Amino acid sequence: MTEGWPTNLTEGAITLRPLRQRDAREWRSVRARNAEWLRPWEATSPEPAAEAPPTYSAMVRRLKAEAREGRTMPFVIAFGEVLVGQLTVGGISWGSLRSAHIGYWVDQRVAGRGIMPTAVAMATDHCFAVGLHRIEINIRPENLASRRVVEKLGFRPEGQRPRYLHIDGDWRDHLSFALTVDEVPGGLVARWKASQTRIV
Repeated sequence: MTEGWPTNLTEGAITLRPLRQRDAREWRSVRARNAEWLRPWEATSPEPAAEAPPTYSAMVRRLKAEAREGRTMPFVIAFGEVLVGQLTVGGISWGSLRSAHIGYWVDQRVAGRGIMPTAVAMATDHCFAVGLHRIEINIRPENLASRRVVEKLGFRPEGQRPRYLHIDGDWRDHLSFALTVDEVPGGLVARWKASQTRIV
């Protein structure tokens, strides 16, 4: 089982909680409404489409199995009581590396309201609290909205990874950003909230 999983994390109206089978209807509705908006950033398979993509139920079963093996933390992002996105901590490695990566998506209807930076900050703080040392986020250079998230949070740019992931039907370059626990001694949520107070 992943250290610190399952768990619920809350900051104001934003909650991160485990993805559940009973979220299926709401999850599918949000995904269908955002299909075109998310398509350019969605992972795809490099193999010819021999079979249909996995069902929601199969996806949840796979993520739960990976969580039991300590490799992932699959969160739903809720704003109030409404499901507005998904955040997955994946590639969890312990030993001398103690690292993981974060991937996420959010409903276009609530984009730009600080939900995603807050969710990423919450997940990062949780990862550091359970003993991870480094969090990485990889983003297509063209994904300006996602790049703004890591820039707002102060993730350090680490360069470009050519043809890094198969996204939207081809191998795509990604920019890599990272943060280590010693770079945010007071916590990332606290730093993010302080930056918002200074802006106001």
